[in-house]
Amino acid sequence: MKFNAKLGEITLIKCDAIVVNIFEGADKPGGAALAVDNALGGVIGDLIKSGELKGKLNEIHVIHTLGKLPARLVAVAGLGKKQEFNQAKLRDMLAEVVRTLRKHNCKTAATILPGSGAGGFTPEDSSMAIVEGCILGAYRYNKHITKSEDEHDVEQVIFLEKDASKLNTIKSGLVKGRIVAEAALLARDMVNEPANHMTPAHMAKIAGEIAGRNGLGIVVMDREQMEKEKMGALLGVAQGTSQPPKFIVLSYTGDAAKKDTIGFVGKGLTFDSGGISLKPQEFMSDMKGDMAGGAVVIAAISAIAKLKLKINVTAVIPATENLPGGRALKPGDVLKASNGKTIEVVNTDAEGRLILADALAYAVKQGLSPIIDLATLTGACHVALGDIYAGVFTNNQALADKLIRAAGEAGEHLWQLPLPDEYKELNKSDVADIKNSGGRYGGAITAALFLREFVSEIPWVHVDIAGPFMTEKTQGVLVKGATGFGVRTLIKLASDLSNK
Repeated sequence: MKFNAKLGEITLIKCDAIVVNIFEGADKPGGAALAVDNALGGVIGDLIKSGELKGKLNEIHVIHTLGKLPARLVAVAGLGKKQEFNQAKLRDMLAEVVRTLRKHNCKTAATILPGSGAGGFTPEDSSMAIVEGCILGAYRYNKHITKSEDEHDVEQVIFLEKDASKLNTIKSGLVKGRIVAEAALLARDMVNEPANHMTPAHMAKIAGEIAGRNGLGIVVMDREQMEKEKMGALLGVAQGTSQPPKFIVLSYTGDAAKKDTIGFVGKGLTFDSGGISLKPQEFMSDMKGDMAGGAVVIAAISAIAKLKLKINVTAVIPATENLPGGRALKPGDVLKASNGKTIEVVNTDAEGRLILADALAYAVKQGLSPIIDLATLTGACHVALGDIYAGVFTNNQALADKLIRAAGEAGEHLWQLPLPDEYKELNKSDVADIKNSGGRYGGAITAALFLREFVSEIPWVHVDIAGPFMTEKTQGVLVKGATGFGVRTLIKLASDLSNK
């Protein structure tokens, strides 16, 4: 999808569709919608008066111009309540628009910057949100489908502006929006990819390609190197699979004058059967996405590099499968992580925290600070917060506050959960320093407490994305399947930190 900004009037441009907007409760069209309404003989106003067009958020009403305008169609999009309008709603609305235009075989569309004054954000913010909405909403994962699509995607969106002084800032937003949205699509593609294709080696290959394109540093450790690093927890999980594990490290230096480097750590379980503690058959196919945290940090660092942010970032991804087999990890086994802590494995399906233990210990050893890890870690967090919110746990409230604020501006939802020391005893082992499961109750908390054992006193936030990493329905910027949740939040956080 191409984007361009130029001077012009919405009523004069020749394209398949033009997009205008109204707020909920408006008794008549205004601005660009009014100009289009006048050209169409008052049809938009009539639809408002009849109650057919209410302006509710994501309500899209398509009108055929019948030659009264150079454009073939007019899409009147509802912006919802004016006082509630924000960038997230703008993204969702444009996502619905591009899917609607797809059904009408529209290849070219034109729009203005809707509601930027009402939302209190700049023309750059507005154009960036529109581009994100268009790209995210038009996403389809059809790599393995052999038949051709019946509907054609919108190929070009033109932004029309009357004020020449705004064009450069609008174009800047177009560039940034594309970088952020395409990073989210990279994560979606990786998570949607079947596990027989998205192996640890393939994750490493993608990381290598991204490093090459963006000038990133890259290290990929194989089993022998992990053994030298004494990553016993990760290697324990990898025992049961014939796929070689990979330990992937990507580094971006955007500010060579600073020594501080933020660490992004992402869980890379390319398939999780549960191991000997086998999962039930229902929904096991979704476990191809248990590497979503790894995909997110790979995608985020690629965008951070393209945006040339003044910040240093290192992404760490421990990648393996978790399968039952003759050499597989067994309940009751004891492993030793790279920081020397011993772990009793009471449940082989609590493997994500095992591979993250070595990844977090490595991040600490490398001097990364602060550290943020993302992982599809616990069903307990999914039960607690549902499909929309990811859980946040931290040893540093200021860092968590920054992350939660960044998520809100990026249009993703985080909710902080407690990390009480009183629950530490649930992870206590009789035969090792710690066990890898504290039981059913408070499972998301005890998992986070387990991870905290491997970050020392480094400022750290753990984000459990088990709920929102996939969606069962298409709505707004989300398309059924992988969501890429967390990519836009990490990019926004890095942007905020770099600006400071």
